[in-house]
Amino acid sequence: MKKTLTALLFTLLLASCGFQLRGAANLPFDTLYVQAPASSQFANQFRRIVTSGSTTRVIDNAKTAEATLVLISERREKNILSLSGGGRVSEFQLRYLMSYRMIDRNAVEIIPVTEIALKRDLSYSDTEALGKEAEEALLYRDMQNDAVQQLLRRLQLTKLSTTPATP
Repeated sequence: MKKTLTALLFTLLLASCGFQLRGAANLPFDTLYVQAPASSQFANQFRRIVTSGSTTRVIDNAKTAEATLVLISERREKNILSLSGGGRVSEFQLRYLMSYRMIDRNAVEIIPVTEIALKRDLSYSDTEALGKEAEEALLYRDMQNDAVQQLLRRLQLTKLSTTPATP
């Protein structure tokens, strides 16, 4: 009886913790055009996430889209954060910066130029240079994933204008 009660209590606590899967993104527009360089990994990942995780369709024609996301720039920076006593680098700070803006089908700016900036610290050792290079690439990829998710959440809060489209 005591074991059953304990198991039931544990199950009740686990069920009431509030954990819930993220679910589909509810973007406030049915069609979206993403204006970015063809080689942009960020844009490709963003298109995939929107296509698979929302009801919004990413289309290839800016004139028929309800909204256009313009990816202005995407930068990676690497700065020395600290030096060892011998003058060797012991830590780097990695930064990922992405700026964007959004316009509607009438070329009215919905979101002005906005920047997403992420940073991570990376310890460094000359003896583990190859491993640290792989870790750096992993951290940049992680920051890019975070930036895509941040952008998606920000776009969910966007309000479109109610003016009719121009012919």
